[in-house]
Amino acid sequence: MEDEVDRLVAAWRRERPDLDVEPLEVLSRVSRLARHLDRARRLAFSEHHLEPWEFDVLTSLRRAGAPYQLSPGQLLTQTLVTSGTMTNRIDRLAKKDLVERLPDPSDRRGVLVRLTPEGRDRADQALAGLLAQERAILAELSRGQRGELAALLRRLTAPFDNIPG
Repeated sequence: MEDEVDRLVAAWRRERPDLDVEPLEVLSRVSRLARHLDRARRLAFSEHHLEPWEFDVLTSLRRAGAPYQLSPGQLLTQTLVTSGTMTNRIDRLAKKDLVERLPDPSDRRGVLVRLTPEGRDRADQALAGLLAQERAILAELSRGQRGELAALLRRLTAPFDNIPG
């Protein structure tokens, strides 16, 4: 079965036989898959009236476990955005009654961001929709193939995820 990347690689091999274009065979497919995954995620989230960034914040809180709260700094670490961006996101989610700000009992100047019951429901529903979309994307692979692919991708991504700072 041929795909668009096969055609792209063949064209580069014809036009630039002096270059080793083998990395394109893997990474162009990863890039194309990422675009398809992004579309599937946006669809899953939009069905629950969420933007991808809203899902990221809500599910960070949901994964924290009861009482589903984190400091803004902890949310920054999990979502990889600036403090100004996070403040804006918390404000917008609070206006939608998906999160609430509470005083931090261990720091008089600090606040905690807590998931509201509505925020928890939306996060749970959007996650279920996302997983259905992702299962469909992976349907062509056996359980063993999915495990192999996960292990190989982990080898590629771990160095990026474990960079200090």
